[in-house]
Amino acid sequence: MTGAVAAIAAVLHEKNGDFALEPVRVGPVRDDEVLVRIVATGICHTDLNVRRQSRSMPLPAILGHEGAGVVEAVGAAVTSVTPGDHVVMSYLSCGECAECRSDQPASCDRFGRLCFASARPDGSHAVCGAEGQVLNDRFFGQSSFATHAVVHERGVIPVGHDLALALLAPLGCGVMTGAGAVWNELQVTPGKSFAVFGAGAVGLSALMAARVSGATTIIAVDLVPGRLELARSLGATHVINPLDNPDVVGQIRCMLGDGVDFALDTTGAAKVIEGAFAALRQRGTLGLVACADVRQRLDLPHFALMTGCKRVIGIIEGGGSARAMIARLVDLHRRGQFPFDRLIRTYPFSAINQAAHDCETGDVIKPVLLME
Repeated sequence: MTGAVAAIAAVLHEKNGDFALEPVRVGPVRDDEVLVRIVATGICHTDLNVRRQSRSMPLPAILGHEGAGVVEAVGAAVTSVTPGDHVVMSYLSCGECAECRSDQPASCDRFGRLCFASARPDGSHAVCGAEGQVLNDRFFGQSSFATHAVVHERGVIPVGHDLALALLAPLGCGVMTGAGAVWNELQVTPGKSFAVFGAGAVGLSALMAARVSGATTIIAVDLVPGRLELARSLGATHVINPLDNPDVVGQIRCMLGDGVDFALDTTGAAKVIEGAFAALRQRGTLGLVACADVRQRLDLPHFALMTGCKRVIGIIEGGGSARAMIARLVDLHRRGQFPFDRLIRTYPFSAINQAAHDCETGDVIKPVLLME
């Protein structure tokens, strides 16, 4: 056990409000928990969706779920990390349900309760304000918009000291989600065609994963010319900007004749998802990794789904295991085969509101906050 430590956190007090840097107290750790000094954390669109309250979360709250840092203390029962270890933090799973026991923790039965309940399962909080006031925390099990975080042992993944933690932080969600969707769930194979709708951090990570998997036709769809240029340099064989020609489905079918084998939507927009479905070939598969609004419903043609023998699958955090995914991504990056560093722009922690603004406008693909 270790006592509470003084820290600084970016606290969200109101819907669509700015993040306010405030002094907080973090800890003490419990037997199965780890205290991490955050070195860097990515900003993800899920953080911004919660700020808009398109997914409700009680406020005031500490968001952030792409943290990376150094272990400072561990609870008495922790065996996987020790003080001084470099770690990437990811989502929290229960470790007990059938999915977790099958090494599929991204599909954990309790994912929603553990990652979005704003507290530990017993209702307690690992962080409080400087005067003891309640702060809703435990976002994805970590709440990494802070200089320190208390995380369950299952939520930390040791990494080597040879790569900068600022580089590795986005692996815990955005990069892993895109790549894992391609490798674990869609299971793209050599010679197949792949289209990604949305060329942000998740979409471009999926694109790089499809290239690694041997897909021969890789299509990126986005509204921002600069992102499409980057997509080409990362392996896209074709790019489509709907502002130039809104008939995206027609363009894909013109390229491939009978449609695309695999498609991935990263936008969460119903009309885009419906178009991605229409672009599928016979027995094609569409993966969904984003939800812009939890109240949204999709209008997919039942007859086309059935007679086309098509599949539509929901994917959380890329599926599979974060530990295995992060190890694979680090290995590929070391070998020069997965340059996710090209997606990143760093900001000081004090510039979190500018970084969030740049993320929302599309001016930056993956903002990473540096705590020091």
